[in-house]
Amino acid sequence: MDGREDLLRHIRDVPNFPKEGIIFKDITPLLQNPRAFQLAVDLLSDTFVGKGIDVVVGAEARGFVIASPLAYKLGAGFVLVRKPGKLPWEKEQVSYQLEYGTDALEMHKDAIRPGMRVLVADDLLATGGTAEACASLVERLGGEVAGMAFFIELAFLKGRERLGRYPITSLLQF
Repeated sequence: MDGREDLLRHIRDVPNFPKEGIIFKDITPLLQNPRAFQLAVDLLSDTFVGKGIDVVVGAEARGFVIASPLAYKLGAGFVLVRKPGKLPWEKEQVSYQLEYGTDALEMHKDAIRPGMRVLVADDLLATGGTAEACASLVERLGGEVAGMAFFIELAFLKGRERLGRYPITSLLQF
């Protein structure tokens, strides 16, 4: 037992958010509990220790909360992926499909150098659109996606299948 079952009690279901029929998996209770947050970060980082991760990429906003402590634990850099118009430097942009529509993400062009080993991290793997967009940005800039890490995976939405070419680690599956 590694404590994953204890993490479940820190995930709150929010019905009909962000739209009717969706049951949102809210990680804020987990983030508010120091022990649970620490355990979640430790469990995710343990998978990637010794894998030569150079940077951890996180998409706004909850991805920042997951990716930055993982980067710290792995002794890696942290790269922000943001919505258009939020980054001040030269950017690479990708458009992608969400569970409920389309969106775009940007990364600084100098954030990833060719050959860097990159971990893409986020709070939730649903359909895989956001993670796939992050991976696309990494690869356009010459980086190698060494893995993907998520606190929660909604297995019924088949994001893992969409991202099948990447090693994926998720703590909790629904």
